This record gives sequence, C-alpha cells and structure tokens, in this order.
Amino acid sequence: MFDITPEIEEVLKYTDLVLLDIKHIDSDKCKELVGFSNEKELAFARYLNEKNIPVWIRQVLVPGITDAEEDLLKLKHFLQTLNNVQKVEVLPYHSMGKYKWASLGAQYELEDVPYATAEDVKRAKCILGVE
Repeated sequence: MFDITPEIEEVLKYTDLVLLDIKHIDSDKCKELVGFSNEKELAFARYLNEKNIPVWIRQVLVPGITDAEEDLLKLKHFLQTLNNVQKVEVLPYHSMGKYKWASLGAQYELEDVPYATAEDVKRAKCILGVE
C-alpha cells in the first residue's frame, strides 16, 4: 500500500521537518473530497513517526466538509498515536487559488462553500486540544 522509495529515504536523511497536510482523516470522505483515500498520507505520518522525523500536521478547515466534531476527534486520536508531531496547524479554508482552476478550464468544486471563520478555527483547535 505504501512504499518508501530509496530516493525518498535519501531525502529524508537530510530533512529536519515535514509539513504534512491531512486532507481529511476519514478515508471515504477524503476520497470524496480530493479523489483518493488518505491511506498513503496516514501511512507516511506513521513512517515519519517510526523514523522520529519531526512533523507539523496541517488540517485545512473546510466548513461542512472537514469540520465535523467526530472527524476532528478522529484526527485527534490519530495524532495521539504519533510522538513526532511538533505542531498542529488548523488552516481556515479560503478560495484564493480559485483563479488557478479557472485558468485550467476546470470547475471549482467548492464554489458554494463558505470561508472558515476565526470562530470555526477556534472551535476546531479546542476539539483537537491544540493552542
């Protein structure tokens, strides 16, 4: 399911910190959101933990998609299994990159999704037990 290539191993020898985005903690919801499951990214997080490579976890908070309490608690429990997490960032969703989709002639799937507010981020951080 998850293979670390010799090239990746070589790069990780010189890596002081990995910024790892977890698109969605639920595999099925992740597949619905981005088109593929989260199995490889979670396996990579476990691999980084085994190798004791420091990581910052980044979770984009998308209202109605990644902000359910049950999913945030699932993320919290997953992160508690890792000893190498130095920081958890909750990044509020915005559509600043929307123009890139338009320039590619692609449909922006999150067109009607509201931005995450400061209160949304505060709530998520509280559930995750960070900051």
